Amino acid sequence: MLRHIALRIAAAAPTLFVVLALAFLVMRVAPGGPFDAERALDPEIAANLRKIYRLDLPLGDQFRAYLTSLLHGDLGPSLHWRDFSVNELLAIALPVSMRLGASALVLALVVGSGLGLVAAASRGGVLPRIVDAVSMTGLVLPSFVIAPLFQLLFGLTLGWLPVGGWNDGALANQILPVLTLALPQIAIIAQLTQAGMRETLTMPHIRTLHAFGLPSRHIQAHALRAAVLPVVSYLGLAAANILTGSVVVETIFGIPGMGRYFVDGALGRDYTLVMGTVLVVAALVVVFDLLVDLLYSWLDPRVRLGTREG
Repeated sequence: MLRHIALRIAAAAPTLFVVLALAFLVMRVAPGGPFDAERALDPEIAANLRKIYRLDLPLGDQFRAYLTSLLHGDLGPSLHWRDFSVNELLAIALPVSMRLGASALVLALVVGSGLGLVAAASRGGVLPRIVDAVSMTGLVLPSFVIAPLFQLLFGLTLGWLPVGGWNDGALANQILPVLTLALPQIAIIAQLTQAGMRETLTMPHIRTLHAFGLPSRHIQAHALRAAVLPVVSYLGLAAANILTGSVVVETIFGIPGMGRYFVDGALGRDYTLVMGTVLVVAALVVVFDLLVDLLYSWLDPRVRLGTREG
């Protein structure tokens, strides 16, 4: 297992390098710069600023200097938030995004799995159709549509919840953004759980348990471990979708997380801040994918780490 983890970490290094290189190139070729404003700076001042932040160097030298700083754990100074380094900004934003994303993922797992299991147990009834309709709604409505609808309904019309802000992570401020992030994942997890449970209940060993006269609840509990394997396989992608979806959600709800800093950095051409957020998100996706592999191998002993046998 330790060897597998080490190999996965080693394999992730080239991926992170490519992601960083692409982000660096895209930010540099995009029009505008970090010191552009409605009122142009004096050319001499602009030249001095570019020299201070080493933006006057060739692109190759800039990238090498950034990688050197990165190897020392320094993500560089923020070009937009002049009084802060990128490390300081991410130290503030990362816990907010992690708390929001973890809440959304747990909610999606609990609600999605519950809906899928109930629908799988209700064969031929109206409940599976309701679950399918809810799942389809969650899939077709993007977060930038769901978020304003929630704000309009629960915030402005009913007045039950605040329409934005973080308020030090108060529960009322978390409900709408967490629901917005979780709804698409609830839909997918419900469908995966329902399909996995139905397929598992038709397997020969499950029919054998029925023939022995075991109670249905015991049979369903036995089938659940195999039925959740598709959901476990999807967890890494679900975490990545929640992380990327937080860019829109945090901006709409005014939450000071990584997504909002990424948007502010992209609009302000804050090269180092954008690079820092891209690096952290890419690293988190790699970690989540590794954790999913370990969890999958624990649930299904037939699967060897590194290779999944059918």
